[in-house]
Amino acid sequence: MAKRAAAGQDGGEPEQAPRGGERKPFLLRLPPRMLADLRGWANQDLRSLNAQIEFLLADALRRRKGGKG
Repeated sequence: MAKRAAAGQDGGEPEQAPRGGERKPFLLRLPPRMLADLRGWANQDLRSLNAQIEFLLADALRRRKGGKG
């Protein structure tokens, strides 16, 4: 399957595939309200719920590292 890098609606950086190009599935338990809010946000950004969570985590890690990459 081809991986697609799409720019965010806000003109931000394209989404990046994880290093190595491999994804590992895992279970994530969220409160129903948080899940609904994330799903709504993903719909607004024209992303799947999974892609939205991945985007938010990548952004948080980038900020924590204090850089762009």
